[in-house]
Amino acid sequence: MFEGKAAPIRINEVATRDGLQNEAVFVETDDKVALVDRLSGLGYAKIEVTSFTSPAAIPALRDAEAVMHRIRREPGVVYTALVPNVRGGERALECRIDEFNLVMSASETHNLANLRMTRPQSLRQLGEVAALARSAKVPVNISLSCVFGCPMEGEVPAAAVLEWVGRLADLGATGVTLCDTTGMAYPPQVHGVCAAIARAYPGLHLTGHFHNTRGMGLVNTLAALQAGIRQFDMSLGGIGGCPYAPGASGNVATEDVVHMLQCMGYDTGVDLAGLITAAHVLEELVGHALPAQVSQAGHRLKRHDPPPGFDAIRARAHARTSDNTTQPVAP
Repeated sequence: MFEGKAAPIRINEVATRDGLQNEAVFVETDDKVALVDRLSGLGYAKIEVTSFTSPAAIPALRDAEAVMHRIRREPGVVYTALVPNVRGGERALECRIDEFNLVMSASETHNLANLRMTRPQSLRQLGEVAALARSAKVPVNISLSCVFGCPMEGEVPAAAVLEWVGRLADLGATGVTLCDTTGMAYPPQVHGVCAAIARAYPGLHLTGHFHNTRGMGLVNTLAALQAGIRQFDMSLGGIGGCPYAPGASGNVATEDVVHMLQCMGYDTGVDLAGLITAAHVLEELVGHALPAQVSQAGHRLKRHDPPPGFDAIRARAHARTSDNTTQPVAP
């Protein structure tokens, strides 16, 4: 069913931006830098480190420049950041960013609520930022929100999504991230939309970005994989959310997806044991339990000690076997 296992799956980490910006506590700069440095050695394709949005708008990431200047750059890892406008792009270039990640929504209502602009206004602004990046020879990825549904409008027509992806490609984007911003996607929809976009724009690097709000993050990842997507955004520990969808949870947890893919025989290149350790560190930083499951339960083959008194239980069982006697079994 799932073919192409020889092709590696590229994993992007977004907890350090998409996750931390939703946390009530401010994670200190030293701790952010140490977390990014820890993640850098685990085999990621890309780490979204921070956001160059106004510090007043996202105070949790007000130390963007300090973090970017201090992190250790691991060869082969792309260090990206959210860039909302030209001023943010200028700040990002001063920090030697590897990629601009721009954002707009496929839903007009969500775009207005989130960015305070209509979609055409957003497209014009993205064009200005993309031109700045092009002049600096920095690649541009654009994250398209609400591809699979809007919490205010409902369904977002697939034809409209295709049209907007085309407009983003015309801006010079090298990649587009297809975002299930509020966890409304379901597998047949994901497969159909991803396959259609991959066919229509074969030159674009497509990334899947799924939230786990309704418990379908893992199956939606598999549906996108089956449709040909080979790069995915994930969030360590599953942290994150969306302010415009009550109850929305974070991205599907990195350790949960990596565990699943590795069990299926896919090459992610990511150190699962290192992810689990990093998730425990993150849990201490944010001060609450994380929704991820594998970092709590461990790998499916993790061994546990037998219960207390097990040696006596085993000895009695063997004694009954040798005596040819049986004992009642509890219902």
